[in-house]
Amino acid sequence: MSTLPSPPAARKAPQTLEQLGRRRVDDYGWMKDENWQQVLRDPARLRSDIRDHLVAENAYTTALLAGTEALQAALFAEMKGRVKEDDATVPAPDGPWEYYVRYETGAQHPIRARRPRGGEVGEDILLDEEAMARGKAFFQVGAASHSPDHALYAWAADTQGAEYYTISVRDLASGEILGAPIESAYGDFVFSPDSQWLFWIWRDENARPAKVFRRPARGGEDVLVYEEADEGMFLGVGATSDDAFILIHSGNQETTELWMIPAAEPTAEAICAEPRRPGVRYELDHWTDRWLIRTNDDGAVDFKICQSDAPRPSRDTWRDLIPHEAGRFITGFAAYAHHLVRAERVNALDRLVILDRAGAEHVIAFDEEAYALHLEGGLEYDTTLTRFVYQSPTTPRQWFDYDMATGARTLRKTQEVPSGHDPSAYVARRMSARASDGAEVPITLLMRKDTPLDGSAPVMLYGYGSYGHAMEPAFSIRNLSLVDRGWIWAVAHIRGGSDKGWGWFMDGRKEKKTNTFTDFIACAEHLIGEGLATKGRIAAYGGSAGGMLMGAVANMRPDLWGAIIAAVPFVDVLNTMSDETLPLTPPEWPEWGNPLTDAEAYDRIASYSPYDQVAARPYPPILATGGLSDPRVTYWEPAKWVAKLREHTTGEAPILLKINMEAGHGGASGRFDFLKEIALDYAFAVWALDRGWTQGESAA
Repeated sequence: MSTLPSPPAARKAPQTLEQLGRRRVDDYGWMKDENWQQVLRDPARLRSDIRDHLVAENAYTTALLAGTEALQAALFAEMKGRVKEDDATVPAPDGPWEYYVRYETGAQHPIRARRPRGGEVGEDILLDEEAMARGKAFFQVGAASHSPDHALYAWAADTQGAEYYTISVRDLASGEILGAPIESAYGDFVFSPDSQWLFWIWRDENARPAKVFRRPARGGEDVLVYEEADEGMFLGVGATSDDAFILIHSGNQETTELWMIPAAEPTAEAICAEPRRPGVRYELDHWTDRWLIRTNDDGAVDFKICQSDAPRPSRDTWRDLIPHEAGRFITGFAAYAHHLVRAERVNALDRLVILDRAGAEHVIAFDEEAYALHLEGGLEYDTTLTRFVYQSPTTPRQWFDYDMATGARTLRKTQEVPSGHDPSAYVARRMSARASDGAEVPITLLMRKDTPLDGSAPVMLYGYGSYGHAMEPAFSIRNLSLVDRGWIWAVAHIRGGSDKGWGWFMDGRKEKKTNTFTDFIACAEHLIGEGLATKGRIAAYGGSAGGMLMGAVANMRPDLWGAIIAAVPFVDVLNTMSDETLPLTPPEWPEWGNPLTDAEAYDRIASYSPYDQVAARPYPPILATGGLSDPRVTYWEPAKWVAKLREHTTGEAPILLKINMEAGHGGASGRFDFLKEIALDYAFAVWALDRGWTQGESAA
């Protein structure tokens, strides 16, 4: 093998940290810019020595993977070939208009538009994101909405990837931008139902949503409506389905609280519906003559739906409408004038249930072994039509309009794959792995029908396992590029997600967090035991909190993996959870524990934190990626982790870092540029497994 380039040598500058009577030394803490808040807003302010190191790391990764450039190009071309370039959403009717999003051929960003209801002509362009993005390295619209009277259009734009948004409002008749743009905003806002006011959220100097303001929709003074005293809570704003109330949502992973403002009095003071209680989550909607409450109160682990006739729906007025049923996770609901639609998940499969006001209900479900069902809803309240999206690992997305009164189902759109897709050439399977404590962990598999099932096929095992996010068995134009090369794509529905209910999430957090990691390992071992995979021929893949999973399983079982891809990985868990100036730290304490005040939480986090647990082991090939402007998982986490891995590994497998110097947590903002990043990930996996590094082998 030809001589490979040498990785950058990261200098060591030991920092001793004392905390709760415990001591740790961080050799690479210098990679965190002490002015990181300013760097988020202006990446050019990054300290020069840090920038030089990141640039060198990127150059090393590019050089080492130079032999994969043709493969990267082929993967990108395949993925792009599966994208309908002039795609458009199914129009959503609202009064005299129908609203939609469309792309032009070659465009990275969409156009948001409307046209007269039921017509095919008379398009009115509301927002041309492609034009607005021109000349910018990063551009992303976080939210966009028309006013209820259809006269105004507002949007929140981020030009750094730091998730500080600027909100603008346009008069659709004149095209004029109304008032001064709103700066330092969170990407969430709502018009009052009378279209006279805009409610928006301000982000503080630590990038946390901290205050809700109201301003005249056509411009004017901002008035403070609500201020969150607890820095561990996130904020959201919205309106009820019947437009009777404006809602302010405050919450974290385990506790929520909602405040109400009558739509008829949008300048009135907000009233708390039910004061927050630790561990109790609830959400509200108004159903013409009553409140609906989805909650886990009173032991309803998988949630129930209550109703209240009271003007203020305090807990003492709640009555069960849909009682709790263990194992049936109610994931959400949508209220219409005459119907209520609820989304449920049972054993990692979705279904929708329609309830009418007389109490009769029926179920929408499908027969595939693994599928995803998403309630898209609509913009109108007084209608019998709702909309849902169906897909499976083999079946492209299908959009259906469903008449809740008659049960009639109308297919409105099927995702087009311009380069062609034959669902019959693929097979999706569902199996279960037994965890060390006996829990049955679902695994979803996608492969070609002609893929050999004798352990010779390489496997990509994907996982996340945090915050209650379920990994839905969805259709992916990206994954097919590996599957068509003979790979098996596997998704591990591990604890920490809500794939099998909210209890599944609760069993993978705080003191039970290691279940997430051992579940993932159990899935890999099950695939090996079933003869579908071979040790060392499995690539593990996860991002963000799933990147923490990657770091943990690299430490626990480095022998299992032929490659690990950790995208924007949350790997410096102990240091991050000990830095309360970081945007997500206080809101994340309910998920992981607070190591600043709780010695047990400190010890628990230290026991699995990937950065802290790096030791002398033969690590497999690892690719870690990040974004310089990422406010969620800061760039220094993967950078420090890679440096420490290289220092301690006893093998010669390469450990690579790729930092997008012009993006944040979600990577590149353009739809095609993002595919190039995925192509790099996949090419690395193919390259690493084809190369087959083994313990003690030289890379030269």
